Amino acid sequence: MDSRINGGLIHVNIPDRVTLQASYMSFIQGGGLFIPSKENVSLGEEVFVLATLPDQTLKIPLTGRVIWISRKQAGIKPQGFAIQLSGERGAYYKAEAEKILAGSMSSDRSNFTM
Repeated sequence: MDSRINGGLIHVNIPDRVTLQASYMSFIQGGGLFIPSKENVSLGEEVFVLATLPDQTLKIPLTGRVIWISRKQAGIKPQGFAIQLSGERGAYYKAEAEKILAGSMSSDRSNFTM
């Protein structure tokens, strides 16, 4: 998984199902997405993201508020932040992510946040 910032817009590429499982936060109302980044963000800040899903080239424009910040890498958990998805595109991303992860969204799998 990689992310880069281009003109204030954060680009996130999620290459496979395992990375999506570790990045997607189903326990957040509306869905959440962890973004590996060294970008300095604040809790509650609204950010704009272009994100892909595994095996797709479509970049989905997302907006969301920052709800989690990992200031430095800790073991397998990368530095970055998570957003709570919002709007129609957020709902679309949530539905598509949950389709891809159907049957594998158990809490005993490792993830990038908790």
